[in-house]
Amino acid sequence: MSRAFRFLRRYPTIAVGGTLLFLLILMAIFAPWIADKDPMALSPVHRARVPSERFWFGTDLLGRDVYARVVYGARVSLVVGFTVAILSAVIGTIIGLTSGFVRWIDAIVMRVMDGLMSIPTILLAIALIALTRASLQNVIIAITIAEVPRVVRLVRGLALSLREQPYVEAAIAAGASPVRVVFKHIFPNTIAALTVQTTYICGLAILAEASLSFIGAGVPPSIPSWGNIMAEGRALWQIKPHMIAFPALFLSVTILSINMLGDGLRDAIDPRMAKRI
Repeated sequence: MSRAFRFLRRYPTIAVGGTLLFLLILMAIFAPWIADKDPMALSPVHRARVPSERFWFGTDLLGRDVYARVVYGARVSLVVGFTVAILSAVIGTIIGLTSGFVRWIDAIVMRVMDGLMSIPTILLAIALIALTRASLQNVIIAITIAEVPRVVRLVRGLALSLREQPYVEAAIAAGASPVRVVFKHIFPNTIAALTVQTTYICGLAILAEASLSFIGAGVPPSIPSWGNIMAEGRALWQIKPHMIAFPALFLSVTILSINMLGDGLRDAIDPRMAKRI
């Protein structure tokens, strides 16, 4: 217990970011119990109400409870963020290790990755979704394809550096197979940097999903999302700012907590970085 306390005291950003993110995850899991109203229930007589004791975050143009929609919207954002981060890390690690260790594949793979990275994430995601249809699954696939090159470049760079280390050359000279060298000597040394990069991708994916939903290219309007909640309230944002303020606040807090957690993990993994800061 004392060790955990000392660790959290030394790295407060991990404690604060992790706590905020944990609370948001609990909110998403227990949304049906936290929000007692149906986020899709229409009530024209209660349209565009300001925050009150009955409607904590007010109502939108269709009379739907903004509080319930914001709580349920956390599910979409967190699912997209965590899924994209995990898929990007797994796919990018496999491609990056292969590219960094097998020389003849490197030139081909990296030209493809450079081509994907030259296109902004949002534009690439819009183009991919335009070829299919708006759905949560397609949003995840589109953002994952846009984020994989970041992981590939990171892991590939680490693999190129690590394969020149004496212990890797010794393992090769001892007759170890390429697969054993990669997964026993190279991959474990990429986990630290990969963990920090994954938190960054998670926050970026949540922001990308909100941006896509805001412009109508993300999840369908039938699914509450912080992006489409803000999009529906932008027509009256000057006189009814609560329609945008509350989902924007939760979006900001979510990304802030993930970034704080990533910064804390970076400092914990590389103490020299913390000293320089």
